[in-house]
Amino acid sequence: MMNERRAKVDESGLFAALPTIDEEVSRRLHRRLVEAANAAGVLDVAYRTIDTPVGALLLAATQKGLVRVAYASQDHDRVLDGLARDVSPRILQDPARLDRVAREIEEYFAGRRRVFGVPLDLQLSHGFRRTVLSHLREIGYGQTASYAAVAKASGNPKAVRAVGSACASNPLPVVVPCHRVVRSDGTMGQYVGGVEAKDALLTLEATA
Repeated sequence: MMNERRAKVDESGLFAALPTIDEEVSRRLHRRLVEAANAAGVLDVAYRTIDTPVGALLLAATQKGLVRVAYASQDHDRVLDGLARDVSPRILQDPARLDRVAREIEEYFAGRRRVFGVPLDLQLSHGFRRTVLSHLREIGYGQTASYAAVAKASGNPKAVRAVGSACASNPLPVVVPCHRVVRSDGTMGQYVGGVEAKDALLTLEATA
């Protein structure tokens, strides 16, 4: 009787807590696939997700650098589909390749980092939008600039709406600080991650 009870405890307790063989095999096969793809140089886009004070962020990188940061509200599955279409279908989850990016973002939210040093891949932005992104990185930590000021700095003072579009389509929010662009009257305006996320980032930088 005692052995029967012990077996029941084992089955419902210890065994239930362990991953199934299929899950463990799947993880092991995935690791091998990633290692083989990296060794063969055919893993074009690596990605992972991290938890932050503004929700889960998807991070994706090419061999050149960080290519995408996305909020959960942007639908991570849809973002990955877009990367497979616009960058390369050779895309796999490979957290290790994004360790440095994850660490820098964690340091930023902890108030220990003001400038990101990771290399960037801006291939998802073109023309005037890419010009705008380059000027966004010139807005210092804890500072803000108006859409009009960014338009002027980007060489087209009348392109205020285009600056708004560039910020709305920024493929690298947080790292390329479109959250620091506000309306001329000082109000926040819209944000790719939502107004609450924008407020959280600006508050973080104002109090750090």
